[in-house]
Amino acid sequence: MEVETLVWKYALVNAYTHKGKANPKAVIGKVLGENPELRPKAKEIIPLVNEIVEKVNALSIEEQEAKLREIYPEFFEEKREKKEEKKGLPPLPKAEKGKVVTRFAPNPDGAFHLGNARAAILSHEYARMYDGKFILRFDDTDPKVKRPEPIFYEWINEDLEWLGFRVDEIHIASDRLEIYYDYAEKLIKMGKAYVCTCPPEKFRELRDKGIACPHRDEPVEVQLERWRKMLNGEYKEGEAVVRIKTDLKHPNPAVRDWPALRIIDNPDHPRVGDKYRVWPLYNFASAIDDHELGVTHIFRGQEHAENETRQRYVYDYLGWEYPVTVHHGRLSIEGVILSKSKTRKGIEEGKYLGWDDPRLGTIRALRRRGIQPEAIRELIIEVGLKRSDTTISWDNLAAINRRIVEPIANRYFFVADPIPMYIEGAEEFTAEIPLHPDHLERGVRRLKFEPGKPVYVSKDDMELFRPGNFVRLKDLFNVEVVEVSENGIKAKFHSVDYEIARENRWRMVHWVTEGKACEVLVPDGDELLVRKGLLEADAEVKVDEVVQFERFGFVRIDEVTPEKVVAIFAHK
Repeated sequence: MEVETLVWKYALVNAYTHKGKANPKAVIGKVLGENPELRPKAKEIIPLVNEIVEKVNALSIEEQEAKLREIYPEFFEEKREKKEEKKGLPPLPKAEKGKVVTRFAPNPDGAFHLGNARAAILSHEYARMYDGKFILRFDDTDPKVKRPEPIFYEWINEDLEWLGFRVDEIHIASDRLEIYYDYAEKLIKMGKAYVCTCPPEKFRELRDKGIACPHRDEPVEVQLERWRKMLNGEYKEGEAVVRIKTDLKHPNPAVRDWPALRIIDNPDHPRVGDKYRVWPLYNFASAIDDHELGVTHIFRGQEHAENETRQRYVYDYLGWEYPVTVHHGRLSIEGVILSKSKTRKGIEEGKYLGWDDPRLGTIRALRRRGIQPEAIRELIIEVGLKRSDTTISWDNLAAINRRIVEPIANRYFFVADPIPMYIEGAEEFTAEIPLHPDHLERGVRRLKFEPGKPVYVSKDDMELFRPGNFVRLKDLFNVEVVEVSENGIKAKFHSVDYEIARENRWRMVHWVTEGKACEVLVPDGDELLVRKGLLEADAEVKVDEVVQFERFGFVRIDEVTPEKVVAIFAHK
């Protein structure tokens, strides 16, 4: 590689990795450090480096990347390989090939979101890593407080499939109530559970003092009679609860004789209606199912550690071995709502468009925004098994997604808030622009300039359109701005060659002629901005396709009609 090309390579790499600004000293260090044979020529090379760095820094980031891909495409391949080397999860404790069974147990009371995805992805990845089994278990036994809805069973299945999961078994807790009843009765007969008919306030008072409920040590026959009354409907909601006997002096009052099953009047469950009145609480149903389904490893948030303490009493009484538990911290994303209750409230109030509103952190919202399933999986694997809570920035997820979509996203011009520009002295010209600069086999877009007709440029670039300024209309020609008024911009043709613009450091703008109406929905914190403009008239975009609007960002096409195109902004 000749010296000048070598300097261009190092200068572009340095600029690309430092937000578009190369440092001459860093470039000189790289050139001479990695090519010691050039050190005797240092006096000649230093001025060349300074000159080339100046040229590189005058380019836009997009132009820098294009030039770097042209002279050193290996850089992007090496970067991808290094990233892939970092991937991977640590070995799982007490895991054997073919014997690992994991489960994900969502409550179908809302859409699956990024916070849930941590336990789900870790469970699935480890099941696949050890050639084991991954179980999806719907935890739907709370028809009152966390009421399940039919649509969410369907959506969670769809979201897992979209994320690339292979679900080996599906179980629904509301189908398994008779199993829970059998174990409840068994524990009562063993003297390890009892039916408490204390008013809730009275029980809490006794529990907090470490005093036994008066029903705790009554004969098994009495307990079984009360149990039958619960099942037969002789008790009303709140009048009787099955409790697991634990240590009354346990330091955590919530562990003391915790509730296993309770009565819900008129449950109107979406799957089983009013067939059952006695419903297991999470810790009882989960403990029973993890054993019955052969779960060997449980991935759960650190905040659920108390659940394990409770559930171990059931396992000890029944002589079972508790699964290996892997705790991890909470996962949140800056500026994105994950809370189901807040999301539901926002939807009911009309603040959000639905569970897939692009401002939200549901999997459906991320999908609608153009985030790829591989990006979500990679992000979770990158965070790994940290016990501490993790807050990721949107930029982290965007960086991973950008690397995935960049090779597949075709390029188009979108002009937001279009302003007409009338150009004098230019002849008819057709710009042939690759759909993707690295994949010429995909073909070209053709944008035709006709004398007498305006081109449209974006209001975002208005600071460049001052009388006397020169700009380059990307892939078309260079113009001089003559006049700016409320009717638009007047300019005159200067030259065709890109090199003239580059040498003079003239800024580059995108443009369209007769474009089609296009709206881009841009999430901005809790706001959803709408950018209206024009898209290339002949752009052949399809719903669900991720494309790049040049100098604007990557978007997912959300709607295509004869009247307009609607896109959702993903990231720069």
